[in-house]
Amino acid sequence: MSLFMNPADIRKSYTLDALDEKLVAADPLTQFSKWWDEVLKAGIEEPNAMTLATADKQGRPEARTVLLKGFDTAGFVFYTNYESAKSKQLSEHPYCSLLFFWKELERQVRIAGSVEKVSAEETAEYFNSRPEGSRIGAWASPQSRVVEDKVWLENNYQIYEAKFKEGTIPVPAHWGGYRVIAERIEFWQGRPNRMHDRIQYRNESGQWIIERLAP
Repeated sequence: MSLFMNPADIRKSYTLDALDEKLVAADPLTQFSKWWDEVLKAGIEEPNAMTLATADKQGRPEARTVLLKGFDTAGFVFYTNYESAKSKQLSEHPYCSLLFFWKELERQVRIAGSVEKVSAEETAEYFNSRPEGSRIGAWASPQSRVVEDKVWLENNYQIYEAKFKEGTIPVPAHWGGYRVIAERIEFWQGRPNRMHDRIQYRNESGQWIIERLAP
């Protein structure tokens, strides 16, 4: 007998809320802001955690979790090492998708669009708001590269910690932000019997078209 539960046997009924295309906001940012406020009120841990999916020039996909650090009418912003694997993929194929999953509210948001680097000024403003240890870490970690071992990383951190001990910590040239410019945003609300509500906003010539998708 297997000691492990069969994933196919896991069942959950979604009953918390509903989503109606006649009642949602006219634009997706307003709708996202509404849901974001509700997520914060619900006290969900790390509500800004989102899956970032990218593809390389051969079309091979990869996904990882990053943190949303800002959003407005211009797009959704996250920060990373510009020499990382994700950044290489974004340079080869400047499109990506984001996924938020707030299971406590039985909700998902999917965002797809093009990407651009944020300005140096915007990067500096965010970088300087980070804890000192995170700013040093941005210098010490050659993200996505193979390194000798953990001791090497710790030693490299100590080198930069000593280097910046008496002065300010500048923004590394290899570090900064990306803005995802949404072309499509889908709001998903779990419903009973797998008849989930899926409302999609699709940008067409600068206008947002609201559509219901079958679950």
